[in-house]
Amino acid sequence: MKIAVKKLDAIRRELKFEVPRDRVLRKFDKVYDELGKVAKVKGFRQGKVPRHILESQHARLAQEEVLKELIPEVYDEGIQKENIQPADLPEILDVNFKEGVVTFTAKLDIKPEVKVSEYKKIKIARKSSAVTEEEINKTLEVFKKNQPEGKEITIDDAFAHGLGFPSLEEFRKTLVRQMELDKDRHNRIDIENQVVEHLLKKAKLATPPSLVKRQFERRLEEIRRRLAAQKFPAADIQKKEEEIRKELEEAVERDVRIYLVLEKIAELENISVDKNDNLAAKVMEFLLKEAEWSNEA
Repeated sequence: MKIAVKKLDAIRRELKFEVPRDRVLRKFDKVYDELGKVAKVKGFRQGKVPRHILESQHARLAQEEVLKELIPEVYDEGIQKENIQPADLPEILDVNFKEGVVTFTAKLDIKPEVKVSEYKKIKIARKSSAVTEEEINKTLEVFKKNQPEGKEITIDDAFAHGLGFPSLEEFRKTLVRQMELDKDRHNRIDIENQVVEHLLKKAKLATPPSLVKRQFERRLEEIRRRLAAQKFPAADIQKKEEEIRKELEEAVERDVRIYLVLEKIAELENISVDKNDNLAAKVMEFLLKEAEWSNEA
């Protein structure tokens, strides 16, 4: 097998493959053996059809199967031999089968070199989860506004009874607990965003376009399905897609960049995960343990 590697830019590579005739013939032998076990040809028992009959009737199918099996095998061997780490699936081009020799081209983005620094002792300020009297009163006002129009509402025990609580005091206690939980959840998101912003400022890397494109298409399809499930008309979905496209592209590129940074930190710190574990979550846990914490009022 011959491989020619061409550097297109910092992370884009072009690999040209040439698979010799003897290997291609071995793959044809395998494919025809498998085909011969299931092919049904009038005048022959199943499994006893001569090779030349199979070739005359199923040559196109056999060639398709040979290429389907051979190209991924050869590609995987090639990137291992050349010590190439793909960032995503390759683009396969110019597949050619001539005189028993198979040639094809693979274009791919490689995993970029990621340089990270100062990822330990990140300064983190955690906001308070305490609920103020003003916040409670604002929330109670929202409850009042959600009552039927024209109905005078007083926030008292009777109001609490209507919501299923024995007293206004018990309702307020439950409300405070829920508001504190909501604040905790938002504070956790804020903390992780502080870490992410710090890492992105300190990291240097090129973003693989193919990886961004695939993640973008996946996220866009999720949005389309969600809107369709909510019975949005096709025209409205198309309009929404156009509105969010630029913002979504930027968000996806940011997500890809931070994942590559977290992956690099995992490599540097020998952080490994099981098959069903989330690498990014595990690295974030490590970073939060290593961070320098302070509390905001």
